[in-house]
Amino acid sequence: MTHAPVTGERMSLSTRLALGFALMAFAAMAVVGFVLYWKLEAQLVVRDDGALVTRVDQLRTLMQDVDAHDLIRDKPHLFANMLGNTESLLVVGYPGEPPLIQVNPGHARVPPVTPVAPDTPLTLDAVHHTRAADGTPFIYVAATAHGVAGQRDLQIVSGRLMTERTRMLGDYRTQIFLFAMTAACLAALFAFWLARRGMRPLRRLAAQTASIGVGTLSTRLPQRDTPAELDVLVTSINAMLGRLERGFTQLQQVSADMAHDLRTPIGNLLGQTEVGLSQSRDPAYYQRLLGSNFEELQRLSKTIDNMLFLARAEHADHAIDRHWLSVEDEFERIADYFEGLADERGVRIERDGGGEVMADAQLLRRAMANLLANAVRHADEGSVIRLIAEQRGGETWLHVENRGVTIEPAHRERLFDRFYRADASRQRSSESSGLGLSIVRSIMQLHGGAWRVTSDDGVTCFTLVFPNG
Repeated sequence: MTHAPVTGERMSLSTRLALGFALMAFAAMAVVGFVLYWKLEAQLVVRDDGALVTRVDQLRTLMQDVDAHDLIRDKPHLFANMLGNTESLLVVGYPGEPPLIQVNPGHARVPPVTPVAPDTPLTLDAVHHTRAADGTPFIYVAATAHGVAGQRDLQIVSGRLMTERTRMLGDYRTQIFLFAMTAACLAALFAFWLARRGMRPLRRLAAQTASIGVGTLSTRLPQRDTPAELDVLVTSINAMLGRLERGFTQLQQVSADMAHDLRTPIGNLLGQTEVGLSQSRDPAYYQRLLGSNFEELQRLSKTIDNMLFLARAEHADHAIDRHWLSVEDEFERIADYFEGLADERGVRIERDGGGEVMADAQLLRRAMANLLANAVRHADEGSVIRLIAEQRGGETWLHVENRGVTIEPAHRERLFDRFYRADASRQRSSESSGLGLSIVRSIMQLHGGAWRVTSDDGVTCFTLVFPNG
């Protein structure tokens, strides 16, 4: 499977965390600032509306004074001075006539509205909200005041442009944005520093892992100084290193054993051929030489075939052809095949038990043949080799039992390893390549079964356990 090349520089985890913290800080500050802004704006609106209502209410009270009417006619500029700024508006006059007082420095346009009756108290609901031509908020109140001494009622309209309030709220929004940006930058810097500091154990772990090579596979990563979050990673890496070490050690051992096993027949072939070519020989000698070379080549071919079988079995990615087989038929077939060899060794083969086994026929026969060949090779002369079958809890157990030399426990653990021979005297024997029991193990692994060996009081028993499911 191919992967597309990575284009561009990937963003580091520290940078991602920093950006994430920055966004979170900015969002949090923005939300808090928005809430505070909304609360402040609402309070300012209530304050300004209340101040305007109070002003109009005071003007209504002032109009109850007889002198106030004279003051309006004679000195209207005093009311303009009383307002004190260019944002306020005041219009006082009789309905339907030109106003007696008109203070409107901001030239705000007052939409027509029904004034509050003289006997109706003024509340915040009497305040009207609109906008000036430039979009500035504008508030105003219209009310009627009783005239004095039989005079007509006066209409009062007071308002105010919220220029100052708008400017203040704008400054407040800017400050909120700057504060949120500052908080985001500080959070990003802190998060980046914290992430880099937190990544130190991971970088140290990466450096330690990178320093492990083929010659230092026995090295293990320390767990004492690593954070708890990395315990699982360190444990997994150490377990992987253990598997690599065992696999590499096994590979070295297999390579050495393979070289040893192949060197003997190849050396024999070279030596015999060199002697045969050193001088002229009679045809009978060459015939014997070819026969001897043929035996050595057969051994080489068998060893190579077994190694190829193991390689395919250990990397098998397809299901085996399992079906029900008669144990009696398989025992009879294998016993008949080895009858001649057993007679030469002076041993007998007996069969016991029956039933059926769920297995691949070719693989089952190869496994049983390897076990029986091993039993015939090592059984005492005149003894009996027993093939036993039994059913146990949904499993079929097949035993190959022979009497011979007891296998020591230290050897039993390695009997199924490649090229391993428990009998040192047979290390150079041409009868075995040391792969037979390894093949048995691989076959049982393909079946999802088990394999075991016992050896006590001169009786050795190899057992194959096939699941029937």
